[in-house]
Amino acid sequence: MKRGSLPLFILISFLFSSQLNAKTVNMKLLGADDSGNVINTELINRTIADLSDEGGGTLYFPAGTYLTGAVKLKSNITIELESGATLLFSDNFDDYLPFVEMRYEGVLMKSFSPLFYAVEEENITIKGRGTIDGQGKKWWDEFYRVIVDIRNNGVRDLNKYQFMWKSANNVEELYRLTNSDYTGTLDRRFFRPPLFQTLRCKNIRIEGVHVINSPFWTLNPEFCENITITGVTINNPDSPNTDGINPSSCKNVHISDCHITVGDDCITLKSGRDEQARNLAVPCENITITNCTMLSGHGGVVIGSEVSGDVRKVTISNCVFDGTDRGIRLKSTRGRGGIVEEIRVSNIVMKNIQKEAVIMNLKYSNMDPEPVSERTPVFRNIHISGLTGTDVNRAIEIVGLEEMTVSDVSLSNINIQSKEGARIDYAKNILMRDVRIDSSSPFEVLNSENITMHNVWTGTPDVEKPFMHVKNSKDLFIQGCFPMPGNRSFIQLDGKNEGIVLKNNYFGRIDTVVDVEGNDKSKPIIE
Repeated sequence: MKRGSLPLFILISFLFSSQLNAKTVNMKLLGADDSGNVINTELINRTIADLSDEGGGTLYFPAGTYLTGAVKLKSNITIELESGATLLFSDNFDDYLPFVEMRYEGVLMKSFSPLFYAVEEENITIKGRGTIDGQGKKWWDEFYRVIVDIRNNGVRDLNKYQFMWKSANNVEELYRLTNSDYTGTLDRRFFRPPLFQTLRCKNIRIEGVHVINSPFWTLNPEFCENITITGVTINNPDSPNTDGINPSSCKNVHISDCHITVGDDCITLKSGRDEQARNLAVPCENITITNCTMLSGHGGVVIGSEVSGDVRKVTISNCVFDGTDRGIRLKSTRGRGGIVEEIRVSNIVMKNIQKEAVIMNLKYSNMDPEPVSERTPVFRNIHISGLTGTDVNRAIEIVGLEEMTVSDVSLSNINIQSKEGARIDYAKNILMRDVRIDSSSPFEVLNSENITMHNVWTGTPDVEKPFMHVKNSKDLFIQGCFPMPGNRSFIQLDGKNEGIVLKNNYFGRIDTVVDVEGNDKSKPIIE
């Protein structure tokens, strides 16, 4: 041993011991490289394990850039990032081996370790004003390369990880448990890791940090309880499947004061895919989402499509969506199963929405009709109020199934300026109250029943179109409307309708009340 090396060794050992005893470890003083060029995975994970064994503590990262591979979180551990600190995740795929149990798009399998990963731990916190950079570009590039190769050459091993995935999983069983609409995804055999995924953990808090460039879904707790995500900023570029916050099969979740710009959905609630998730039967429930802004993404707040374990008891309030493809989106499909219910949305402002401000769609993927069974998805008991939207493509769309309508929905105190209006198809027990949609075709009801509309109107009537189009529907009660002059008619009846009642409406400003198309012989009751 060289002269002087022993005292240095003793000093480092003493420093490490004293840091552990203090329960807060300054990772730079402990020896972590902050240049972004030397990987710190072993040191970080050893420190986490030692602190957890001692009862818990904090890994404190001062300003600097700390390169790491997969971080294995343990109970009673806090990761704290100072302003100016960046935890930079390696883009070497080997740094996320060996494969571990994880959930990918609602399917439990073995694949790459998530960047932050924990199983059956509790009291985990990530906080601070620093940055977490997932360095996702190489992951996205390989994802696209695999898709193009399958398209051009069929299923084959393009990289070593596809062979590893086949060896690690019961592939035949995974195909059996998932619907035909997922076969193409399983054929890829290359599944990018979420940036944060914890399995069966309790008491998780993520606060204040700035998260960028996730390889796949960003914050994705699975089967967890008591989760708080607050004050987090997520910025992912236009990139594949880089959702923001995706609690799946989780209970007691509070998401607040977050700013989200991502390549897919901003916040999504899920509970697993198809038969595997129905067998597990772990719902996503008791969820609060409030005071968030969503600036780019396929959807602002989304439920689905992986809802086979049910989603229920959800409140969404005081949020702004500015530039997302959709605002509030519920989606599922035949064969998925699961019930989405007890949803309440209030005090929402939307602008520059590329598709629908509100959409509930049970035909998300192209699945053939089948008899009602546990495979049939259900949307019910959903209530939206206090919504303002401008520069919207379509205001509202509700699409049920012939065998399972969307039911028990209320839409109230809504004001939307849009190119297309509200379209309701295969629904029942729908209430629209105090709804203004400034569109040339504001209201359309198809194949539905038990629809009540009170004080619905438009500020932009079109002389070429009716105010309301009704087709193959029954038991509509329309009251308290005061239509402006300009539409061709108040209501156009098409197909076969029955039980249409118009009560306490003022028609003094329009020339035609009822416009009958085709062979429709129905005569509405006008009072």
